[in-house]
Amino acid sequence: MSTDDLEKLCWNSQNIIKQVGQFIREEKGSVSQNQIEDKSLNSLVSYVDKTAEEMLVKALGQLLPGSTFLSEEETVEQKHGRYRWIIDPLDGTTNFLHQLPCFSVSVALQIIDEIEMGIVYEVNNDECFYAWRGGGAYLNNSPIKVTQTSELKDSLIATGLPYQDFGREVEYFTAFNYFMKNTRGIRRFGSAAVDMAYVACGRFDAFFEYGLNAWDIAAGIIIVKEAGGNVFDFKGGDEFLFGKEMVAVNEQLSDEVLQIVKQAFQ
Repeated sequence: MSTDDLEKLCWNSQNIIKQVGQFIREEKGSVSQNQIEDKSLNSLVSYVDKTAEEMLVKALGQLLPGSTFLSEEETVEQKHGRYRWIIDPLDGTTNFLHQLPCFSVSVALQIIDEIEMGIVYEVNNDECFYAWRGGGAYLNNSPIKVTQTSELKDSLIATGLPYQDFGREVEYFTAFNYFMKNTRGIRRFGSAAVDMAYVACGRFDAFFEYGLNAWDIAAGIIIVKEAGGNVFDFKGGDEFLFGKEMVAVNEQLSDEVLQIVKQAFQ
């Protein structure tokens, strides 16, 4: 698919995603306790997640006939095809259910094995972050870039606290402790997709987390890369999409941040 085709597809996809975001916004505060399900430990879902995903699957499938899906709520058959949408219909469900203002719709397009387009729509602030291969990264029509911060002491770090997989918590808090003492601070917003988008637009200098799923980070991967940032796993490799661990960081801090995470998780 050409860069021009990806750009057109990105614009058309945004219209769909914003409509889904409007649905989510309208349902905020309307979900009762008996409408919330526990999929697993601390993993909540409601009719809002499922309906949002069904809306995305139907419209994106019509937009790109023959495409397949990898989606969090599995409302459609999960298949790998040449063109595959990777969808998190509501990243930050716990925030949404508690009416906290950070949750998003995250959609990426994978062509064969590469993420070629990504959109993260933060619903509360009506902020749409997006990128396609070779086209740069944007927030609401304006180009975005990662920061030029070169010293860790001047950086602000984003993370996600372990909430299901506690098998690496000692290693995680070793890294957390170092960043806590050697940066301007650490933030935990509760939506990995938004964390990565904020790295891309320069609000954060770096982000790290483990226990992630592909739909949490797929869109953010290309947005960060097209904004001039780096993405890698905790060893510095490229096993991040399905490797359940991720570092996203600006170019200047990449080596130092990676070394800290590597040492903590060795």
